[in-house]
Amino acid sequence: MPQLSGVTIYDNQGRWLMSSNRPIPAGANSSDRAYFIHHRDDPSRETFIGPPIQSRTNQEWVITLSRRFNDPRGEFAGVVAVTLGIENFLRLFGKIDVGQEGAIGLSNTDGTLLVRYPFREQDMGRNFSKSPIYAKYLVDRSVGTASFTSSLDGVERLYAFRKSDRLPLITTVALGKREALAAWRMEALLSTVVVAGLLGLTALIGCFLILDIRRRTEVEGQLRGAQQQLLSSNRQLELLAMKDPLTGLANRRCFDESLATEARRAQRANASLALMMIDIDHFKLFNDSLGHVAGDACLQAVGRVLEECVRRPSDLVARYGGEEMGVIMPDTDSDGARIVAHLILSRLEQENIAHTSSPLGRVSVSIGIAAATGAELNHLQGLIEAADQALYIAKASGRNRFAEAKVE
Repeated sequence: MPQLSGVTIYDNQGRWLMSSNRPIPAGANSSDRAYFIHHRDDPSRETFIGPPIQSRTNQEWVITLSRRFNDPRGEFAGVVAVTLGIENFLRLFGKIDVGQEGAIGLSNTDGTLLVRYPFREQDMGRNFSKSPIYAKYLVDRSVGTASFTSSLDGVERLYAFRKSDRLPLITTVALGKREALAAWRMEALLSTVVVAGLLGLTALIGCFLILDIRRRTEVEGQLRGAQQQLLSSNRQLELLAMKDPLTGLANRRCFDESLATEARRAQRANASLALMMIDIDHFKLFNDSLGHVAGDACLQAVGRVLEECVRRPSDLVARYGGEEMGVIMPDTDSDGARIVAHLILSRLEQENIAHTSSPLGRVSVSIGIAAATGAELNHLQGLIEAADQALYIAKASGRNRFAEAKVE
């Protein structure tokens, strides 16, 4: 995606492990960055949108979307960060006509300014949670309009704002009040002169008033149009937040939400829901012998095979974490899941991805299958635990196979 400036992976000390768009600088360390500190201290694996920062390699202003990842013991192992160049937002916002005094902003819900057009470097990362407009309008309302004087540059503007339904973001579009209402004020002055001097020309006064209303309606239409364009940009950000940046598969957040949704639907319809947990065999040995770049390529290749084998629109393939992936299959029982598992094992054998540290000499996977119907889905954790237990059985039985477990 052109909006991405890069993807970087850090270990638990902040050292750079991988960068998608540049050589790793000697001694590069980001343990002092806000996003790294957040994930180090917060066990949550939710996506974190950090304040804007300047890249230490090219001084470019970027916004970071990051997630924590853990080691097999559940301990903090590092951070994956995606950077979005501020320039991309400024180019997008620059296409929206907000006049000479207008402004467009994207902020965190805690009041931190992420990007503003027109760009002013001194405003980057500024927190306006104490400003009157934030306290009066943005705390309790998700969408609305307001007339206020900006705390950033002192210009009085007409604002339209909206909070994202899924991300902690607020978008604002503003037109300079003086500029937006200049024509209206001039017509109001002329109307006053006409009324004072020519009381009999009421028809002419009516024409001026109609013109005034029409122009104000056009201003409101411009605000709504600009707001819709920003909502479209927000939807693109929300889609990015539901994708795993390395494999292009759905990420853990999307997996959890989709599994809960499909479980509720299966309960209502008394239908079957199958879950497969898939783990790449001897993946740590693969990384140790061939390196993390090859490991990333292996993850991407396995992800492509899974998407080729799981073709129904209602099915979901997701990266669950590390080398583990999950497949959600609505309206599918154990028999159907076994057919898909056979296909996955067969396709990987045909793909024949070299793995010198595996007894097979190629990449293989172990698959755990669990299926449930109706009331068995009252406790969704039971389905996940059954699939994990089946995965353990498959690995303990020699790997490169699938196993099943019943939901307790």
